[in-house]
Amino acid sequence: MFIIKSQEEIEILRKNNILVSKTLAEVAKFIEPGVTTIKLDKIAEEYIRDNGAIPGFLGYGGFPNTLCTSVNDEVVHGIPSKYTLKDGDIISVDCGTILEGYYGDSAYTFPVGDVRPEILNLLEITKESLHKGIENAIEGKRVGDIGYAVQNYAESNNCSVVRELVGHGLGKNLHEEPEVPNYGRRGRGSKLKSGLVICIEPMINLGEKYIKQDRDGWTIRTNDGKPSAHFEKAVVIGNGKADMLTTYKYIEEVLNKKK
Repeated sequence: MFIIKSQEEIEILRKNNILVSKTLAEVAKFIEPGVTTIKLDKIAEEYIRDNGAIPGFLGYGGFPNTLCTSVNDEVVHGIPSKYTLKDGDIISVDCGTILEGYYGDSAYTFPVGDVRPEILNLLEITKESLHKGIENAIEGKRVGDIGYAVQNYAESNNCSVVRELVGHGLGKNLHEEPEVPNYGRRGRGSKLKSGLVICIEPMINLGEKYIKQDRDGWTIRTNDGKPSAHFEKAVVIGNGKADMLTTYKYIEEVLNKKK
């Protein structure tokens, strides 16, 4: 059952997702060769708590940390560790918050140092596929329209779409109805209604679409060992245009200063 949000609820969700956006920007300041993923995790937890919120992932389903840090062939759900980022890596940072009883949830994949052009291209394709999906997050369209837009863009650029992991509704729970796959057929699936809040999160692979899970029970990685990218935004289904609760402007300001 879809939970349509009131304007008051949407504004609380907006506060959460802006905080996630700012947390990711804070983490971005420290992403460089030589930093450990557990250090990034501590930076995020401190920033979230300093801003009056609670880390949304910490303890969720038993997850042990504030961030999911997924490096190179890790698709999602990577556990922060003593792994030291290296020149040429990419890292997906997925972050959640809880503020005033509601969740925020967004992700961004960062290059580390000097990254190969074909991998930088994967990041751009994945980010653009997200925005193609968001263009279809409007009242009267269907979940399949979002998935089709993501899939069509990624596959037309010779990348593949992970099937087993999907976007989702967002509210008082981190994962609400509906599921939002990154593939699909136009005109199929549940009809989108104004006030529905969803996370659209393409997970796009440079190689094949197939994935596997590590023995830690969390980390998902590509079956062929090739890189994967992940971008996620929370949006409100709107009449004619989606209302984006997540913004990448804070991240991009940090990245532009580092150039």
